[in-house]
Amino acid sequence: MLATPLALVPGAPHAQSNAIQGTATYRERMALPPGAMLLVRLEDISRQGAPAVVLAEARIPIAGQVPVTFSVPYDPARVETRFTYAVRAEILLDGRVLFRTDRIHPVLTRGAGDRADLLLVRAREGSAATPDLVGPLWIAEDIGGRGVVDRSRTSMGFDSDGRVSGLGGCNRFTGGYTLEGARLRFGPMAGTMMACPPALAEQEQRLHAALAQVRGWRIANGLLHLTDEAGGTVIRLAPEG
Repeated sequence: MLATPLALVPGAPHAQSNAIQGTATYRERMALPPGAMLLVRLEDISRQGAPAVVLAEARIPIAGQVPVTFSVPYDPARVETRFTYAVRAEILLDGRVLFRTDRIHPVLTRGAGDRADLLLVRAREGSAATPDLVGPLWIAEDIGGRGVVDRSRTSMGFDSDGRVSGLGGCNRFTGGYTLEGARLRFGPMAGTMMACPPALAEQEQRLHAALAQVRGWRIANGLLHLTDEAGGTVIRLAPEG
């Protein structure tokens, strides 16, 4: 099914020779109700700790079922080769999110092209207002693919007001985070400066280096995965208890 974009970001030209092409689908065997709409956005995700900048978007009424073919025209003059861009999407019904992308789909720069085939996942009821990651205390099981020190406790908790705090294993830290659907970024962290055993000090360094790489999140089998630009897990955490 080919659909035509209904809207672009205000100020963007109405006719463009460049566009992100692709498809959006999901695995569930369920029909979409009448009135469902696909929202696809092209975003600049280059700025650490800052919200993504929307370059262009398409709002596509879904007349049939998935997969939905989309085209998002954009202004090539706004694209910088040194920046990083990605596409994300949601299927909406009366302003409620039914499905959304849960990983980053890079496009345009750093070896990525102008096509994105998106697999959306079902949104949990109420997840737009109270995301699953907010509330529990999360305990790190793996940092950067190297595990964690035995019997150490590296943890973090997310507040609904955009603050995160935790224990690196020896020192406490706190800072801000920006959450937009499946996208997540951390701002600069402040923390205590206690002397730590070498193994814990190295683990804390890995933790903060990994936090700087985080660009998204997902929950799978009850575990929280903090992911990088390519959707790979850089920190895996389990809920306390």
